[in-house]
Amino acid sequence: MSEKPQKKLKMSRYPVIFVVAALLSLCHMSVAMEKKKTYIIHMSKSQMPATFNDDHTHWYDSSLRSVSDSAEMLYVYNNVVHGFSARLTPQEAESLETQPGILSVLPELKYQLHTTRTPTFLGLDKSADFFPESDAMSDVIIGVLDTGVWPESKSFDDSGLGPVPASWRGQCESGTNFSSANCNRKLIGARYFSRGYETTLGPIDESKESKSPRDDDGHGTHTSTTAGGSVVQGASLFGYAPGTARGMATRARVAVYKVCWVGGCFSSDILAAMDKAIDDNVNVLSLSLGGGISDYYRDSVAIGAFAAMEKGILVSCSAGNAGPSPYSLSNVAPWITTVGAGTLDRDFPAYVSLGNGKNFSGVSLYKGNSLPNKMLPFVYAGNASNMTNGNLCMTGTLIPEKVKGKIVLCDRGINARVQKGSVVKAAGGAGMVLTNTAANGEELVADAHLLPATAVGQKTGDVIRDYLTSDSNPTATILFEGTKVGIEPSPVVAAFSSRGPNSITPEILKPDIIAPGVNILAGWTGAVGPTGLEEDDRRVGFNIISGTSMSCPHVSGLAALLKGAHPEWSPAAIRSALMTTAYTAYKNGRAIQDVSTGKPSTPFDHGAGHVDPVSALNPGLIYDITADDYLNFLCALNYTPSQISSLARRNFTCNESKKFSVTDLNYPSFAVSFPAESAARTGSVPSSSIKYSRTLTNVGPAGTYKVTVTSPSSSVRIMVEPETLSFSQMNEKKLYTVTFTAPSMSSSTTSIFGRIEWSDEKHVVGSPVAISWT
Repeated sequence: MSEKPQKKLKMSRYPVIFVVAALLSLCHMSVAMEKKKTYIIHMSKSQMPATFNDDHTHWYDSSLRSVSDSAEMLYVYNNVVHGFSARLTPQEAESLETQPGILSVLPELKYQLHTTRTPTFLGLDKSADFFPESDAMSDVIIGVLDTGVWPESKSFDDSGLGPVPASWRGQCESGTNFSSANCNRKLIGARYFSRGYETTLGPIDESKESKSPRDDDGHGTHTSTTAGGSVVQGASLFGYAPGTARGMATRARVAVYKVCWVGGCFSSDILAAMDKAIDDNVNVLSLSLGGGISDYYRDSVAIGAFAAMEKGILVSCSAGNAGPSPYSLSNVAPWITTVGAGTLDRDFPAYVSLGNGKNFSGVSLYKGNSLPNKMLPFVYAGNASNMTNGNLCMTGTLIPEKVKGKIVLCDRGINARVQKGSVVKAAGGAGMVLTNTAANGEELVADAHLLPATAVGQKTGDVIRDYLTSDSNPTATILFEGTKVGIEPSPVVAAFSSRGPNSITPEILKPDIIAPGVNILAGWTGAVGPTGLEEDDRRVGFNIISGTSMSCPHVSGLAALLKGAHPEWSPAAIRSALMTTAYTAYKNGRAIQDVSTGKPSTPFDHGAGHVDPVSALNPGLIYDITADDYLNFLCALNYTPSQISSLARRNFTCNESKKFSVTDLNYPSFAVSFPAESAARTGSVPSSSIKYSRTLTNVGPAGTYKVTVTSPSSSVRIMVEPETLSFSQMNEKKLYTVTFTAPSMSSSTTSIFGRIEWSDEKHVVGSPVAISWT
């Protein structure tokens, strides 16, 4: 009898053991699954074993199977890299990297979007005189990588356009709320890429965004119509910025590649889109997005752009919105055209009138019910909240009893500007004054607020805050003045525009150029309101937004214009024409200002200057750069053969008998980095010299060019040899050198700036000079 209970106990224990084992197994599987992430695998095609009979896809699959039975390839890349992307554990990725023929296994990166009047401001209202509307112009195709497209926008009207260019090899893909019928002779292609996104963040919620090329965000429609939108009469946002809206290249064709979703833009998708765009035969690629700074062979956008450059495709990218901090740039590879942001000569004034009789200027795009025709109670958000960050007007921080019926002063920071107004409105506030903090200074960006609101600069905000704390019964109202043009000075460099120096290669000056990026009117999605907020039920055909995301497609469209006028020009030639003809001073001779300081901007802020497309059409001379020149540049950076192969997609060995220098890359600007040395330590101030070599190509009539040097300091000597270059025929090339001699200084020394200009009295070919000590 004693054995039966014992036996029963043993029998009951087995299921428990099995359950525990199963749970442990599931936990182990769960942990393993959690550890997986997407990697981009670069393969050396020349090392593919002959047994695969030139079928590289089978070789990729075999390599992947050697480390994982379950992993599947997300994408196979044919143009931007030789390789594929797949979901792996770190251990599998490490193992794969040791396999023969593997150049690198790089973890996927997440990128973010760098989120009318412009043609007139740029002189394109006279474009018929300068840019003939030839068939060549309508053969140019601009590819835009962004959040997709709203094809119903009037900016995609294809009236007057001929058949789709015979060179086009792309498609118009169907998907959620989108079909191939949505494309036409203007919007000739639309694709979407989501595998990388979905393997990381899960399936796309199709109730919130379309799994198709359709743009539910607005950003992609805005950038694509800025670059190549058709002419639309009577465009505006609620009556603001009224007039004719048009892209930079109105006759160019547009192809859209949706790579950005609610959760961001993933590098495996971006690479796949660039891969397809090259196959599709675009002429210009526009990417208003960026990620962290990394070496060129690890940067997916730089890798894709290198392949595009080799195919003759100009790649234009936004510099980023991390200004005014130094070293804040994205997309700094020398084969990318990096674009910063400036303002237009247009503003949207909205004044704050205080109970003490003082008035202050702000900006707003508010359109709706007016405030009562009387002064209203005025309160500081920090005094109408129990939260430590109540001054920021974040969701749920305001006490309704303290703000109801009042105008509320909110400080800028953390949450979106328009969301602050929504928070004030939800709490019962009548209006909002949004004030900048030190981080934004005096830069004013207009928004289509959901309640009467205006934005003011930091200094004004400080004065208003003092009034609120000192007056026992503070009152205010807001007066909206509509649209004003002819604002001076303009342009000024936007405070948010990312700045140099170039943290990867200090000898390459970035950004390359600035273009309009503040309060830009362009096409918009019908899926969301102009603020993008869920509670904004307004729908508009055009919206006004700001960012280097807006300046980038300006340059993309201008590059398309130049490509149409000069089909034979390389990407480097087009960029050179835009850079060497850019301006750095107003008509009164004063230097372009930086709004973040109120002082003259520098080449680290504006690059070569503000774009001038009419002058760029006929630059006289250009600095051309070939793919081999860029490879020699990589040699100068001491990249290994496998690192170069990751970019070049072929074997390339640097010639050991040749001395490579980054100063020899034929760039249209000069960034000179001297080694810092303490004079106190050496007991003297020794000088050092750095030599740069450049080659100019004549793309105009015969002529003799003489050099003019603006030296930044009497202590710095800039010597150009020879001082005169004579050209007798088109495409003739001439070499010159520049020797910079400067005393050694500490690395804390302020950078100094100068300029080198070549002129034949008809053309001025300008290059900025930035000198620093590191």
